[in-house]
Parts: sequence; C-alpha cells; structure tokens
Amino acid sequence: MFELMPFGRRSLSSYFDDFERSFFNDWTSNAIAPIKTDIIEHDDEYVIEAELPGFEKKDINIDIDGDYLTIKAETKSEKEEKQCKGNYICRERRYGSFSRTFDISNINHEKISAEHNNGVLKITLPKLEEVKPKTKNIEIK
Repeated sequence: MFELMPFGRRSLSSYFDDFERSFFNDWTSNAIAPIKTDIIEHDDEYVIEAELPGFEKKDINIDIDGDYLTIKAETKSEKEEKQCKGNYICRERRYGSFSRTFDISNINHEKISAEHNNGVLKITLPKLEEVKPKTKNIEIK
C-alpha cells in the first residue's frame, strides 16, 4: 500500500528500508524468514509439511518438550572471492537459525515420524485414540 503513495507522502524510514534491501540484495530478509508450514488433517493423523530449502537433514532437529514439538534448523555458509595473491576482496558469512513450535497435546508422541526430501520436512503426527467409556451393567442386590 505505501509503495503506491505519492512521493511526498512516503515516510523517511521507508527510503532507508529500500536502500538497505537494495544494498544487501535482500540478504537480511532471508536471514529472518520463518519456517513456512502446511498442516493437513486426516481422520487419524495430522501431517506437517515444513519448507526448509537449502537445509540438509543434519541441520534439522525435531524436539518434544512436554506437549510441544519444536522444529529447529540452522545453516552456516561462507562465500569467498579472492585476488590472485590470496588477499580477500570479499568474504561473507551467513548464519541463520529458524524454529517453529506446535502444540501436540492430542498426539500419540510415541508414533511420531519424520522424513526430509527435496527441502521439505514431513512430520506425521498420529492422533490419540479416543477413550470411549465401557458400558457395564451393575447388578442390584
């Protein structure tokens, strides 16, 4: 919406934001992007599909603490460009840490499974079976 406003109505901070994005080539916005997830409900389970492009299986942790499941992913990368003499012209390091937490209070924790394929983490969360009260006939004495 603000990009459509006339020149005189834009705030000064928006010009600094635009400058920062163009200077860093949107590098900073990628560093704080959340893990994008889809949650699918089936009759007997939930499936979480989390997009983690560029992450390898070793970079991803799934932890359960009580009734909360947390997905954590960390990445480290370096980019080097050198002159012929070996002096650095440009050397960039990037570190990103991402996490998402989900309430799994109605999930069978023992049967949770996960797989990672082509940048997508798929977690299968089986629902707890409903405990139906047993019917019982009480004899009158």
